[in-house]
Amino acid sequence: MFSHRPLQENDLDAICSLPQNEEELYFMFPKAVYPLTPEQIVEAVKNRLEPTVILCDHIVVSYANFYDNDCESCWLGNVIVSSDYRGKGVSQFLIDTMESIAKQNLKVKKLKLVCHNTNTRGILFYKKYGFKPFDISVRVKPSGEFIAGIHMEKKL
Repeated sequence: MFSHRPLQENDLDAICSLPQNEEELYFMFPKAVYPLTPEQIVEAVKNRLEPTVILCDHIVVSYANFYDNDCESCWLGNVIVSSDYRGKGVSQFLIDTMESIAKQNLKVKKLKLVCHNTNTRGILFYKKYGFKPFDISVRVKPSGEFIAGIHMEKKL
């Protein structure tokens, strides 16, 4: 039902439509300004590895990439799933896909990520699929509100 492939230029508008509001964009891409634009994605991808889209019947339904690969581990970033496809297995397919890419292409032994404390659904999802918290950092939302970034990791 789902497939994946590297990001293509013609995917940018679809990815920009995935965050439904400023908070979702902040969860996905804290440095971006709402609404997300193709230019923001293109700029971010310059410093990212393996930008990947998940497709359902040739429609982009999810996106993620990696950053800060140190040969031992890397960070999963810019994770987003279309609101129309949440709870339908896309998130699990995305995580399985990105774990496989991290192991095979980047040869890392550990995958890390940051999930904001206000994203309860995300924290519980990552815990369910084997990610464990190992640190907390202070984050500042565009509104100026302080929140916690929960650093999580999983051995691959």
